[in-house]
Amino acid sequence: MSVSTHGLRLKTGSQALRAGVELLSSMRFAIALLTVICIASIIGTVLKQHEPIGNYINQFGPFWAQVFRAARLDSIYSAWWFLLILAFLVVSTSLCIARNTPRILADLKTFKEDIRAQSLKAFGLRAEAALPEAPEQAANRIGQLLVGGGWKVKLQRRDGDGSAGGWMVAARAGGANKLGYIAAHGAIVLVCLGGLLDGDMIVRAQTWFNGKSVYTGGGLISEVPPQYRLSPGNPTFRGNILVPEGSQSSVAILNQADGVLLQELPFAIELKKFIVDYYSTGMPKLFASEVVLHDRATGETKEARIEVNHPASWKGIEIYQSSFDDGGSSVKLKAVPMAAAAKPFEIEGTIGGSSELTNGNERLKLEYTALRVINVENFADQNSGSGADVRKVDLQHSLESRLGAANKVNKPKVLRNIGPSIGYKLRDASGQAREYQNYMVPAMMTEDGPPVFLLGMRDQPDQPFRYLRVPADEQGSMDGYLHLRSALADAAVRRKAVDRYVAHAIDPGKTEQVDQLRNSAARALALFAGAERVRPPAEGKADDASAGGWQAIAEFIDLQVPEAERQRAGQVLVRIVNDVLFELLNLSREQAGQAALPMDDKTQAWLTQAVLAISDAHFYPAPVALMLTDFKQVQASVFQVARAPGKKVVYLGCLLLIVGIFAMLYVRERRLWVWIAPAGGADAGSHATMALSANRRNLDSDKEFAHLRSKLLMLPAPAGPGDTPR
Repeated sequence: MSVSTHGLRLKTGSQALRAGVELLSSMRFAIALLTVICIASIIGTVLKQHEPIGNYINQFGPFWAQVFRAARLDSIYSAWWFLLILAFLVVSTSLCIARNTPRILADLKTFKEDIRAQSLKAFGLRAEAALPEAPEQAANRIGQLLVGGGWKVKLQRRDGDGSAGGWMVAARAGGANKLGYIAAHGAIVLVCLGGLLDGDMIVRAQTWFNGKSVYTGGGLISEVPPQYRLSPGNPTFRGNILVPEGSQSSVAILNQADGVLLQELPFAIELKKFIVDYYSTGMPKLFASEVVLHDRATGETKEARIEVNHPASWKGIEIYQSSFDDGGSSVKLKAVPMAAAAKPFEIEGTIGGSSELTNGNERLKLEYTALRVINVENFADQNSGSGADVRKVDLQHSLESRLGAANKVNKPKVLRNIGPSIGYKLRDASGQAREYQNYMVPAMMTEDGPPVFLLGMRDQPDQPFRYLRVPADEQGSMDGYLHLRSALADAAVRRKAVDRYVAHAIDPGKTEQVDQLRNSAARALALFAGAERVRPPAEGKADDASAGGWQAIAEFIDLQVPEAERQRAGQVLVRIVNDVLFELLNLSREQAGQAALPMDDKTQAWLTQAVLAISDAHFYPAPVALMLTDFKQVQASVFQVARAPGKKVVYLGCLLLIVGIFAMLYVRERRLWVWIAPAGGADAGSHATMALSANRRNLDSDKEFAHLRSKLLMLPAPAGPGDTPR
């Protein structure tokens, strides 16, 4: 029996109704729905789900972000059209099963013993033989042999078939192949039903019919009104809950496309201790939570340890270790001035909180975003001093280093923990924000260079951080750099440094050369410090000249020096500025009560990095850089809590799917007929004609027929493999 791909065909009703029922119950419609679900699942796997709209705008642009939101591609598995397709697939597949199951079951009960004896000669696998027994004895012997081989057999006596009567032995085996069809299609129904039960359908039904609505505001969870909360008796949900160390929570957050719903739990989760262990690469190796569960109705408690892939279960709710986060660590920051008008200050805050900063009419909002205690970075390629971003992940380089010839040797990684870092945002009055990440302790970036403080900044979340590298002094602090920059901003100290430089560079008796060098050095240093501009701004226009640093020196050369002499003039000015800054460095150390530094390689390396940092600081977009001075870490666990009644249904469906596919692929349905008719005389025995039918003919079918031919008809084995007599 072949399974029909057509649907149910009603004999009554309108043409549209009959066509609709036929389409809905047809196998081609179910396959089309299954294809759409597979495509949607691929999109849901590739495209991150339930992300904030800003993330999609940053990654794909505003147009496609709106397209994703309109089509609900950012929340496919809870989209109305996806749930509707699942429901149609359940109905369509159920109708397919209901239409074909009676015929399958009826076919399993029939032996088709009424087949004509003459028809057996048309089969591909057939054999004929003369048997010494009478037809009835031969039929009984063959039937018993088949039953012993696992076949189901039915004997039929025919008083006349053609010229004479005889016995028909009809047998069948492999009926599980047909049952595999029912099991596989039933599995699809069960998996889809489980998906509907554990999906967003019941939660959405409560917003449609139970007076609940999605919350789009902010504030404390305890202040959210009841219409945005689901009861603890909600039959199915899946949400996240963040619990800081030493505290407890009983409300989970269910993310929706246009906001959130709050799910009340029948118990509270108290986080006693959070445990995290790291690999040498800085990736988490283990994170686990030791919790106490408090029943809100009876006060009963239960202790549990929750790890990844080892959830806890209580009151019908599974609690999974999903992630970990900051639980409100307290930090102390020191503001390092990056502009001449800025003043140093100290401030305290909490991760996740914010503070107001003001500088006259300018107001900034400081948002504390992240505290990372461990930062393991790869320094294998840092010796070049190229200024590459230390946090950059270069996917192409990573792939190329592992692909290609087998003799390619990948450079070993040099992993080093460079200590804690603080992440924050500075948001202006218009709402625009830049993100910053500063490291607490200096890092040794090159073998021959000084350790540097890394001050990172980026304009967009999808961009890598760009780092300003400030050298640390012999005490491991920024004081040496800050003293040098303060001295550079003081006109009197600059003049004194120029005088020292000139006194060392030229004999004081050469008055004309002394004055000329002094003027050149003073102007170059003023340009570098930003105290003098290359050109005055035009009236009514903003000043587009550089505020200082090497960029100002370069602009001065381009405007004031003939093109043929620019290279030589540039070399001279760079040497003058570096020599004057060395004198300025020692003057700043004298003011700080420190000994002067000799001009050796170590001092030169520190000064070179300091000069680069001073030059780049003119492009730093904030008046201050906030450096982490102290912190008290509070960790938090992110749990996923789920009540999933459809889970067992899905498990049953998966089991049926495995059984059904195995039965359809590996179980062959076979039917065997042996027609036994009397030979010519009374004692001449009988003549047997045997035929085998299989739903898939292959080498196994040929071997099985050869075995049955030899066993039932007592014929010799075929001459060679695959050589089966017909």
